Amino acid sequence: MNSRIDQKDVNNAAWAACDTFRGVVDPAQYKDYILVMLFLKYISDVWQDHYDTYKKQYGDDDVRIRRKLERERFVLPWVKLTEKNEKTGQETVIDEFPATYYSLYERRAESNIGELINIVLDHIEEANKSKLEGVFRNIDFNSEGNLGKTKDRNRRLKDLLEDFHKPQLNMSPGLVAEDVIGNTYIYLIERFASDSGKKAGEFFTPLKVTELVAMLAAPKPGDRICDPACGSGGLLIQAARQVNDRNFALFGQESNGSTWALCRMNMFLHSFDSARIEWCDTLNSPLLVENDRLMKFNCVVANPPFSLDKWGAENAESDQFNRFWRGVPPKSKGDWAFISHMIEVAIEKAGRVAVVVPHGVLFRGASEGRIRRKLVEENLLDAVIGLPGNLFPTTNIPVAILVFDRAREKGGARESCKDVVFIDASREYTSGKNQNTLSDEHLAKIMSTFKARREVEKYAHLATFEEIKENDFNLNIPRYVDTFEEEEEIDIDAVQVEIDRLEKELVEVRRQMAEKIAQIQR
Repeated sequence: MNSRIDQKDVNNAAWAACDTFRGVVDPAQYKDYILVMLFLKYISDVWQDHYDTYKKQYGDDDVRIRRKLERERFVLPWVKLTEKNEKTGQETVIDEFPATYYSLYERRAESNIGELINIVLDHIEEANKSKLEGVFRNIDFNSEGNLGKTKDRNRRLKDLLEDFHKPQLNMSPGLVAEDVIGNTYIYLIERFASDSGKKAGEFFTPLKVTELVAMLAAPKPGDRICDPACGSGGLLIQAARQVNDRNFALFGQESNGSTWALCRMNMFLHSFDSARIEWCDTLNSPLLVENDRLMKFNCVVANPPFSLDKWGAENAESDQFNRFWRGVPPKSKGDWAFISHMIEVAIEKAGRVAVVVPHGVLFRGASEGRIRRKLVEENLLDAVIGLPGNLFPTTNIPVAILVFDRAREKGGARESCKDVVFIDASREYTSGKNQNTLSDEHLAKIMSTFKARREVEKYAHLATFEEIKENDFNLNIPRYVDTFEEEEEIDIDAVQVEIDRLEKELVEVRRQMAEKIAQIQR
């Protein structure tokens, strides 16, 4: 009888599979091959587990079993490979097999293995259009440019298929907990982000940061939750986990096609395959639209790209959705453009927004300063939370989280709340070799302070509108939270006595050295 497989074993086996490509293919590229193969292995194991279960129930009635499986979450169709007779024009079936990882494993030594993998993925996508359409369009297992010439490519793909044929990577529902494969997916994405620098890190937000943003947004049962810059979907998944039941709807937008595909697979792996994830440029071509109007959401969360250059400022004034009525951010910094979009898609008098930003967002002037002022005057800003530096694989700068609550506007349930809580959590973190992290304790302290909305010496301050106005609507956290540490009083007399003692010791050491040198020279 097979025993349960631990999360750590799955993680380690999946990461070890990366050795097939490491050093040969750039991590920003080979992540796609690894993650797609993990996805294929997972759905193959789940499908086989269901097939075996129904076989016990229906015997050898294969047609009935497959019809039953088609009513499950996904379909793994059959592949028919044909060969055309040039003389007669007739096609002959030369191979037939289910579109699974195991079929590919059996054919791993074939000279056209890259083409076979592509065919299997195409069939799976076609059979599951509503959930997986377009997910594999950006990945080519038969690519000479990425995987080398035929001989090298075939060897690498054979190794990859064998790497995933391990007991630790048997992901049948009876052997792993429901969330293990999803957690492994997140683990691999995090490792790729830290292993390969900015290019691969752009689609990933550290786990503890996503947890914190999700908790601050506080989604509730029945909420529609949106991330307009969703990357690989980690923040949406964390927000969903805050709800504690399945009564929610997830929506996301991502401009990078490869990352969009990762997000779709990530949603599928976490059983959120009903999530609507659009491939689009949120600022210039938003696709989450109903009746020619932007969709509205209860919770809007995001870690948008920091200070995005050329974000589309030239089109903002004529924006058909009038998202930038408070002002158009500078063309070289799109931070407030994302924030403006997020606030506009939050439900009036009720929607909540939590967004990760670079500190420049808090104090830069000109058009950004004017937008910032209007939002404070509208009483939408609820909290400003400063986090430590070096939390992200892509940058070592400290970041902040802004929380907006449309329930604070006129007519909302929190209309009477006029203050803003500033929290300086920048000095509390767990130091790592390459990257700092936040612990559960750090998150708990931030959340308890945020909810209590109280003064905490050298950590939190509750600022009034008048106070923020006096600071010219500059939200730089040190203006509100005094973290100055008084220096220890120095006893000058005692210091001088110590200096005198050390000088006498130095004279004696020099005398002894002179004697030793004289002895050596005799």
